Order: sequence, then structure tokens, then C-alpha cells
Amino acid sequence: MQRILEAVRALDGVLELAPTEGSGFPELAWGDHFFYYAPDGNVPEREQPYATIVTKDYPDDTASDLDGEGRWRLNVHVGKAVAAEVAGEGAEGAAGPPDFAASDVFLPHPVYGSLGWIAVVVPGERTLDRAVGLLRDAHERARRRALRRTSVGGTRAGAED
Repeated sequence: MQRILEAVRALDGVLELAPTEGSGFPELAWGDHFFYYAPDGNVPEREQPYATIVTKDYPDDTASDLDGEGRWRLNVHVGKAVAAEVAGEGAEGAAGPPDFAASDVFLPHPVYGSLGWIAVVVPGERTLDRAVGLLRDAHERARRRALRRTSVGGTRAGAED
């Protein structure tokens, strides 16, 4: 996880939320990480994070079996086209539906895959370098969206990524 965190933290304008006990965030989020493009240090009001690291199962998201020792999952919004390219093999294998608990494999996000999110449980040798590249790309898309929102008096130019 450290390499992922270092790579994201090195990006210009990144805002990392990492809730802990006493931080005012719900206990369920403690230990997780949420990444935004926010050079002013304020969480964008109408923007979801472009990537997250979750360290445990959530009530509506248990398919990755994250409650086991040393298990965590990187989630990145890559868009539908890239998600199909990157996680296509994991989406529907010959044996049926994806094994969302598989480690070091790009998969559609178990809950938000249809919205262009991919997931990797414990990225390793097979996925780590590509995952870091996808994080950089997601950060750049978030940066471009923020610039569009602030250009020309706040009007939006172009479609959302």
C-alpha cells in the first residue's frame, strides 16, 4: 500500500482524506483513504474521489473479503472504456462471474463497476505499475474537470470524463 500512497501523494494538487478515530468521520471509514484533486485543500462539494483505498468490508460491499489480515483494495475511476479494457478479463471468466476476492488482478469494482470503476485487491507484481499509471490518469482527469469548472466564470466547457 505504501507505494500506492507515495505515488498519489506526489501528485500536484492531491487531497488525501485518511479518516482516523476522532477525525469526525464515521468509524467505518477509519483506516481508508480517499483521493481528490483539490489544490486549495478543500474537499470538492460536487465531486466524488477519483480513487480510494478501502481496508475492510463495507455493509453493501463484501465481495472482496477485505476483513482478512493484510487485505485491502485499491479502487480507481477510470471510465467505462478503460475499465472494459483493463478489467475485461476479470469481468466474466470462463468459470462464470468474477472472483472479486482475487488478489493482484484488475476487476470491475464489485459495486460501481458499471460506472467505470476498477478494483484491485492487494496490488502486486502483476498490477502495481499499471495501477499507479491509472491513478495518475484519474488524477489528471480530475484536474481537467476542476479547471473546466473554474474557467470562463465557472461555466463548463466539454463533457464530463
